[in-house]
Amino acid sequence: MPICVTAPLTKAEAAKLRAGDEVLISGSIYTARDAAHKRLCELLDRGKPLPFDIKDSVIYYVGPTPAREGDVIGSCGPTTSGRMDAYAPRLIALGETGMIGKGERQDAVVEAMKEHTAVYFAAIGGAGALLASCVKTRTPVAFPDLGAEEIVRLEVEDFPAVVVIDSLGNNAYRTQREKYRRKRDA
Repeated sequence: MPICVTAPLTKAEAAKLRAGDEVLISGSIYTARDAAHKRLCELLDRGKPLPFDIKDSVIYYVGPTPAREGDVIGSCGPTTSGRMDAYAPRLIALGETGMIGKGERQDAVVEAMKEHTAVYFAAIGGAGALLASCVKTRTPVAFPDLGAEEIVRLEVEDFPAVVVIDSLGNNAYRTQREKYRRKRDA
């Protein structure tokens, strides 16, 4: 049975989640890919405020396709999270508690998650149309010149994901691969 998660995601709620948990996320999440992450860190370098409250935020690594007439958003499947690894530890240290993407994360990201109580969710790659159906509203926030990669606040309802790395550093990608290997070799 999936666990219902509300975003913004507090550290207390993030701490309860474990690698392998299936979740349904509802609430406010932000979109940002590598170009937007770079700009966020450049703002911080210049002592400028971020365009949204990073505390307890969940950032979805996505660059949605254009919406068809009458739709809130176009297809919005996750992008590879490794592109954000150079920036993620800094944002986690500032209070980001959740990330949604696909693929492995570098050790520095996992260490920041453990130190600051954050989690990494995987969304299903190739299911962008399904994920778009969970988006109820879309509000531009920053960097419109980035086109599909601008930062947008999404209100989502029952957005399906899996906790891949929890705030203790447990990694379902690694444990499930090992479990599969043992089963295959038996």
